[in-house]
Amino acid sequence: MKMNTRKLVLNAVLLGIGLVLHQIEPAIFGVKPDMTLIMLFTIMILNKDSYKTCLVCGIITGIFSAMTTSFPGGQVPNLIDKFVTANLSFLLMMVMYKVPFMKKLAEKNQDFAVSTVLMVIGTAISGFTFLYSAQILVGLPGQMSLSILYASVVLPAIVVNVIVGAVVFKVIHVTMKKVSLQS
Repeated sequence: MKMNTRKLVLNAVLLGIGLVLHQIEPAIFGVKPDMTLIMLFTIMILNKDSYKTCLVCGIITGIFSAMTTSFPGGQVPNLIDKFVTANLSFLLMMVMYKVPFMKKLAEKNQDFAVSTVLMVIGTAISGFTFLYSAQILVGLPGQMSLSILYASVVLPAIVVNVIVGAVVFKVIHVTMKKVSLQS
């Protein structure tokens, strides 16, 4: 399968933007949205026919998240989290594109609907996988339980990622149409 050079460059730029934004983004209401996840899900939708591209971008996202994590000992859990998230999200995305009611959505809105579902479920998967692997490998901070951290950090992050992700996805989609990168 031959990779379009424009898409390859776009993937690299989106990953780079996700890295920079994840490093400098402030917490919103005490929750730091994961811009690397938002970019990963966007890249996955743009490359929905290439599992290999989605997997490689998931691994790169894990490395970037590990480099910029503020969680004590969160480097390895970030790598595990993004690998699991990329695989499960790709599987979810493939199922969603095959489900009849998704096909009935207006063609121009189908990717946006899939993006929204991926932001919700993918962020939930990512948050759980990260916290669970961190609990096993390094322990959770302050002797807090997994459920308390999930409710207080991951659930608000889902809301923030959906809002920010919707804006980012629309901007990228409109920009790509203007420069004829997408049919």
